[in-house]
Amino acid sequence: MRQPSIRRGVRTRLVIFGILALLLILFSAFSAYLTPYDPYLQDLSQAKAPPSAEHLLGTDRYGRDMLSRVIVGSRTSIFSTLLLVAAVTVLGTAVGLCGGFFGGWADAVLMRVSDIFLAFPGLVFALAVAGALGGGLHNAILALAAVSWPKYARLARSQTLARREAPWMRAARLSGSGTAGLLLRHMLPNILGPILVTAVLDIGTMMMELAALSFLGLGARPPIAEWGSMMSDARSLMTTSPWITFSPGIAIFVSVMIFNLLGDAVRDYADPKNRGR
Repeated sequence: MRQPSIRRGVRTRLVIFGILALLLILFSAFSAYLTPYDPYLQDLSQAKAPPSAEHLLGTDRYGRDMLSRVIVGSRTSIFSTLLLVAAVTVLGTAVGLCGGFFGGWADAVLMRVSDIFLAFPGLVFALAVAGALGGGLHNAILALAAVSWPKYARLARSQTLARREAPWMRAARLSGSGTAGLLLRHMLPNILGPILVTAVLDIGTMMMELAALSFLGLGARPPIAEWGSMMSDARSLMTTSPWITFSPGIAIFVSVMIFNLLGDAVRDYADPKNRGR
């Protein structure tokens, strides 16, 4: 009786956190229509106003409504993170799939390149790359992508090596499938599960790293509403107007928690021990 109850609990958690993550993404997609005020409208007469019935999260140093800025900042923060995770997943999977499938010198070259990127501490390397590129949100995404893809390449390669000589792959070769068909129709669907689980688990981490780069001035720049940049802009007001910093910080905390819980649920669901027959 215990095993079916465990499976039901795993499925329930997956549905709940999946719905929460979907609602968060939809909320960020339509954030421009949900703001009570113009998030970029400055009113110095309302500067640093504390939370009130008029401004639920107060205002910043320029009198801009913090609730509106947190809402509209969700689009930049969440969609930038999803774009980053998608980019590193596709790039890393392609590299690992090709290396593991072809082997030989191609595999050696690709893996040695990934070793070079893995030799540096991730966030430190991202700071260096973002600084060299000149900062900005797009360059921050490129910097984090440059240090994050080797993990997916290693995972895809190991999965490919484990299945390259499987009976169904031999049958696919004998059926006359070309290289592209073997890779895309036969190998890729069979290695995609662990990669997708890793990608979902990485969303929260990537969101915090992207916010960290923005906080340090190497990501999104004012006046763009982005949670990390908003926290950086208000850090000198922590003692006098803490709501300006806490508002985007709480938004990051809630979003990361939802995606982390979703990742845990996906991982548990993908575990063969927790799946029903």
